[in-house]
Amino acid sequence: MPDERPNFIVLLTDDQGLGDLGCYGADDLETPNLDRLAALGARCTQWYSNAPLCSPSRASLLTGRAPHRAGVPDNVGHEPGARGLDPAIPTLPELLRDRGYQTRMVGKWHLGQWAGQRPHERGFDDFRGFLHGCVDYWSHVFYWLMNHGAPPRHDLWHNNVELHHDGEYLTHLLAGWAVDALRAMRDDGRPFLLYLPFNAPHYPMQAPRATLERFAHLEPARQYTAALLYDYDAAVGRILDELETLGLGGRTVVFSSADHGPSRENRNWPDGRLEPYPGGSTGGLRGAKATLYEGGIRLPTIWRWPGVVPPGGVYDGLGTHADVLPTLLTAAGVDPDTLGALGLDGRDHRAALTSNRPADSPHREAPLTWRFRERRAVRRGDWKLLTALGEDGRRVAELYHLPTDRAEQHDRHRDEPGLVAELTAVLDDNETV
Repeated sequence: MPDERPNFIVLLTDDQGLGDLGCYGADDLETPNLDRLAALGARCTQWYSNAPLCSPSRASLLTGRAPHRAGVPDNVGHEPGARGLDPAIPTLPELLRDRGYQTRMVGKWHLGQWAGQRPHERGFDDFRGFLHGCVDYWSHVFYWLMNHGAPPRHDLWHNNVELHHDGEYLTHLLAGWAVDALRAMRDDGRPFLLYLPFNAPHYPMQAPRATLERFAHLEPARQYTAALLYDYDAAVGRILDELETLGLGGRTVVFSSADHGPSRENRNWPDGRLEPYPGGSTGGLRGAKATLYEGGIRLPTIWRWPGVVPPGGVYDGLGTHADVLPTLLTAAGVDPDTLGALGLDGRDHRAALTSNRPADSPHREAPLTWRFRERRAVRRGDWKLLTALGEDGRRVAELYHLPTDRAEQHDRHRDEPGLVAELTAVLDDNETV
């Protein structure tokens, strides 16, 4: 008897804001395939990253835990022996593989590059992509290191075997590998997980000339962001089309999001260049990458789930990347008792997505908490509290009522001292976890 459990595809961009997608209101970009994906499923309005940086966000998505409980409170370094994802914590591919799933990954890892830390050693049957935080789109050399005076470190792999595709644009290369993976997994016949974390639109700001010319009317930073996302969107189109060609569309769940919001940091390299990097849009939200304001953590997110998520819907329920793991495991047939024994921070959204009722979100009453460096934040219902260490070492609080102040412009912490105390206690309790 064939295994009728659903397949899963997890799509992830890098440094993409809430205002960087057509179906979220961007009118200067072209993202027809992601807009098509949203029309086939539900567009989320209150979906969050668990951290405003690459590594901790990905750690939460793959473990269902808060970043500090997955051993990745900050970005994983590139130095020898740098600590990656906690080896004692099971990952989504490990848990699914134990239950008969095929598991493949194509794209950016950034959760450890040394022995025992690589994707094929953390649950993926097959991995093609890069291990560090960013690479040159054409030479596939670790870009950040290269531009800080260090010797070049090439970073493109098939499991432990180094790959050389110099001159091939990385987004196109990843798309081709993703299509190959889909074909191989269809031929195998078992249900699968395909994890596809692309690096666009993260720096370096590089795109094919023809794509850049398509957006020549935009100012340089926005032009590059638009071009990077255009080619990424085309890659998504190839993947969606291949799903239908292979007859897999009706039984494949697709989750699409970003790892965190766009950057606001110019890149000044030692040789004097200034790249047109901060071209992403938060859609009017405050903050950006590396902040816990909405612009750093609220993301353009889509669930396509045939037979479960009504097409063309809008899901207003609160959700985070840590919720992906329990939601997919439940869909794969894992019983609630087993799920509860995993000690997850994430929660199953299947019922809420099915009903399309935000009141059913498992986080409606339970608080969402973030911990990033010296900053903390918590959201409960309509309210969000942020705290940071002031110059005198004391914590400074900000409180916002998001339904009436989505851009976090009107601090209400002096008006609601009781609520500030309650939410601060939630954050203090979270510190001990």
